[in-house]
Order: sequence, then C-alpha cells, then structure tokens
Amino acid sequence: ALESMAARLACDRATDSQLRSLRESFPEFYEGQPSEHIDEYSDANIRFHQRIIALGHCEPIAELTSNLLMHVRGIRSTALRQGDRAQHSIREHVAIIAALEARNADTAERLVREHGLGLAQHVDTYGDYLD
Repeated sequence: ALESMAARLACDRATDSQLRSLRESFPEFYEGQPSEHIDEYSDANIRFHQRIIALGHCEPIAELTSNLLMHVRGIRSTALRQGDRAQHSIREHVAIIAALEARNADTAERLVREHGLGLAQHVDTYGDYLD
C-alpha cells in the first residue's frame, strides 16, 4: 500500500527527467531474458522499488519502507527463480514505468499494488520453502 501511494505521488511530484530516468536506469527490464542473469535482475528489482518510493518525494513513506524492502529481498530473490515469475515481474515493471511516464496516477497506483499482491500470491502458492 505504501509503495502504491508513492507511485501515485510520483505522478504529481516527480519531474519528467526523473520519470524518464526510471526507464533508462533499468535496461535489464528490456534486454534479454532475466533467467540469464537472475542475480543482477534481483538486485535491479529491489532498486526499482526503492526508486518508485523515492520518486514519490514523501519522507514518511520513505522512512516506513526503508527496512521493509530489505526484509523481502530474500523472498523476492527466491520467487524470481521460480516458474516464469521473473519474466512476469519484468512485464509488470514495464507497465508501471509506462503509467508513471504518462502520469496516470490511478493506473500507476493500481499496477504497483497488483504487483505486490502478485508476489504475495506467488509466495502463497510456491512458498513451501518458508515453512
């Protein structure tokens, strides 16, 4: 919920240059298959979510989420190695970037929220390793 609010705020508060840099900063979302370099993609995935939060320019959200992303790093990394989760995640990231660049706050917020819920559903389905 916090990251989706940051995405909504980013549509209003981030500069065009900042939003454009989101696409430019993550070429791994557009090149090759994530399974070919899953560790690099996993790191880029965390940076992507940190950038969305930063683009919202909201200190309370940044503070509340600063430790949360590190706690889910291991779960995200493992999930990206299962099935087609990495490729699915990339498609979602590309759609999020497009919504942010279009400054479509409703869509950006919804896509970020659905992306997080999709990870939760994936963990619920494949997360036996957490028991």
